[in-house]
Amino acid sequence: MRTGTRFADRADAGRRLAARLSALGHAGPDVVVLGLPRGGVPVAFEVARHLGAPLDVLVVRKLGVPRQPELAMGAIGEGGVTVLNDDVLTGLGVTPADRDAVEERERAILDQRLRLFRRDSAPLPLEGVTALIVDDGIATGSTARAACRVARARGARRVVLAAPVAPPQRLPGLEEDADEVVCLETPSPFFAVGQFYADFSPVPDEEVTALLALAARDRVPGPSRARPPRPDR
Repeated sequence: MRTGTRFADRADAGRRLAARLSALGHAGPDVVVLGLPRGGVPVAFEVARHLGAPLDVLVVRKLGVPRQPELAMGAIGEGGVTVLNDDVLTGLGVTPADRDAVEERERAILDQRLRLFRRDSAPLPLEGVTALIVDDGIATGSTARAACRVARARGARRVVLAAPVAPPQRLPGLEEDADEVVCLETPSPFFAVGQFYADFSPVPDEEVTALLALAARDRVPGPSRARPPRPDR
């Protein structure tokens, strides 16, 4: 691994995260694992396999600043949930019209991804369960916060947010939306999630749907011994 790297790839991160979650007692019949597409799903797949829990996606979309789309000014999720970063909006002078235009575009993509990943299946029910939300890392926290609010709105009794890596200054804010935050690494300085992975290749839609299908077909506790092949790029 290169200097500063914590994880070989998302599967490695998922297995390590699963070990921590298992030690904390986050396993049992009332846990539903929710991966954030696309990068969070391979991590969540390993967590679900180790915990013997069902796996679903929880689709959220980052709202990128106009002309700086890599910078998040907020996020949206299923059920009309919107989380905004007021500091970014104010600091960069983003107008309501610009924000609405970005949200409209991202909402259309969110709806499209829901149809793609879920096919004709209904989302797993969250009423009265522990929603274990998993991503491959946390940067600004906007997407994670939106995901927590979506799970809460869908009736989750408890919301646990888990990620392999996050900047230390983001964790206190996340605890406002999650009942518990589990993070393996909180390195500083922190520039991007990808700097802590040896392999941070983009996750194609086909891999997400393959992992969801595999998890639905064979939900057995214990470490996964095989992963579906990545589609040719």
